[in-house]
Amino acid sequence: MKKGYIPKDQRKKILLMCDDIRTHSGIATVAKEIVIHTCHHFNWVQIGAAIQHPEAGQRLDISADTQKIVGIEDASVKIYPSSGYGNPTMVRQIMQEEKPDAIFIITDPRYWVWLFQIENEIRRNIPIAYLNIWDDYPAPRYNEAFYESCDLLMGISKQTVNINKLVLGEKAKNKIISYVPHGLNHEIFKPLDKTDIELQTFKKSLYGDKEIEFAVLFNSRNIRRKQAPDTIWAYKQFVDKLDTKQAKKCALVLHTQQVDPNGTDLLKVVEMLCGDDEKYNVIFTPKKYSTEEMNLLYNSTDVQILLTSNEGWGLSLTEAMLVGNPIVANVTGGMQDQMRFEDKKGKWFTPSRELPSNHTKKLTKCGEWAFPVFPVSRSIQGSPPTPYIFDDRCDPSDAANQLYQVWGMGEEARRAKGKIGREWAIGEEAGFTSKKQAERVIENFDLLFDTWKPQTQQHVIKITPLKKKVTQHKLIY
Repeated sequence: MKKGYIPKDQRKKILLMCDDIRTHSGIATVAKEIVIHTCHHFNWVQIGAAIQHPEAGQRLDISADTQKIVGIEDASVKIYPSSGYGNPTMVRQIMQEEKPDAIFIITDPRYWVWLFQIENEIRRNIPIAYLNIWDDYPAPRYNEAFYESCDLLMGISKQTVNINKLVLGEKAKNKIISYVPHGLNHEIFKPLDKTDIELQTFKKSLYGDKEIEFAVLFNSRNIRRKQAPDTIWAYKQFVDKLDTKQAKKCALVLHTQQVDPNGTDLLKVVEMLCGDDEKYNVIFTPKKYSTEEMNLLYNSTDVQILLTSNEGWGLSLTEAMLVGNPIVANVTGGMQDQMRFEDKKGKWFTPSRELPSNHTKKLTKCGEWAFPVFPVSRSIQGSPPTPYIFDDRCDPSDAANQLYQVWGMGEEARRAKGKIGREWAIGEEAGFTSKKQAERVIENFDLLFDTWKPQTQQHVIKITPLKKKVTQHKLIY
C-alpha cells in the first residue's frame, strides 16, 4: 500500500484550476506530477484550461488512465476542459456538482482576478490554496489583495515565500505560507549511457554527420524576457575564443520557436551575428517532444543556458540538473535556488528583508554544477496591471566566459559536476522531484484541512488602500 494512502470514499476532493494537465506547458507538467503523485491521498477534479480548447464544455473522467500510471485501483481524476481558466458561473456549477473541499490554483494572479472577487463567497465553504510564483522584486504590493484572498500560499521559489510574507506583513500570520519548489520525475529525466542506441539515433537526427563534442542547449520560449538573442550572442563570443577546429565541434541547440511576435526573428539574429560561417553550428529544433524525447535532447547536450532577465523558476534548469548537466544561468528569481548559493553561515541562501535577492552578488559560493552570470544592471519595468518589477540584465560576454569555463574543463569533469547537481536536486534538501513535491503538497493541504475555519461573516479586502504603499525591503543592498 502506498504511503499516505486513503480510501477513495474517505479522501478530500480538490478542485484544481490551471492548464489542462494533459497538455505540455510548464504549468501543466508540474500540475500533472502533483495529481499523479497525490491521487492516493486526494481525489481530483480540474478545470483544464487551453486556448480554444477543442473539448470545452465536456466532462472527462481520466481515472482509469491515472490508475494505470500510478498502480492504484481507486484513483479519481476528472477534467472539465475550458477555453480559458474558467469564470464564476463555471466554478459555482462545478462546486455544486463535485462538492470539492478546496480550490487549488496555479499561475499568474492576474488570471484569477475574477476568482478573487468572489473569494468571500467561496471561503464561507472551502479554502483557496495557491501554488504561486513571482519573478522579481520590488515586492509587488499590488498583489496584496490576491495573496490575502488565499488561505494557503505555497511559494515555488524561496524568493516567492519571502515576497508573500513581505507583501502581507502582519496578515501573513493568518496564512499558511510554505516553500514548495517545482519537482519533476527523476526516473524519466536521468543520465543515459553514451552507448544507448536510442540516444545515438536521436543525436544523429539532431546533428547529422557533424562531430559535436560540446553542445549548449537553450530550451525556453522565444519571448523578450528569455533573452534568446543575448544567448546566441554569448555563444558566438564563446566560439570566437576557440580555434576553427575546436569551434566546429561545438553547437548551440535552440529548442524554441524560430520566429515569435512576443520575441523576435531568431533566424535573422543568427544571420546577423554568425553569417554563413559554418564553425558556429547554430541548430534549431522547434519540434514538440514527448517527455522521454526531452530527456534524449538533454542527454544529447552538455550544458543548459538560461539568461532570462526575470524568471520565477526556470524549469529547463531543473530538467538539465536531473539529467546531470551543468547550468549557466542569470542570477535572478528562482534560478538562484537551483544554483544553491551559500550564506555566510554555509547554509543554502534564504532571501530576507535585508537581503531579498543575491542578484547584487553579495554571495558567490554556489553548487559545483552551477556557473552563475550576475546581472550588470537593474531597471524597473512595468505595465498598468504590474506597475513595477526589476529587469535583471546580465552581460552576454560574462555568459560567454562561463561557457568557456564549462567547455574547458572537459567531458569527465563536466559529468562529475553534473552528477553532484543531480544528487543534490533529488536529495532531501532540494527535493526537486515529483515525489518530494507531492509530499510537500500533501503536508500543506493536510495542515490546511486540519486548521482552516470558514469565513463566517462578510469582510472587505482593500484593493485601493487608504495609505500609500511603499516597499517593505531594501532596494539598494
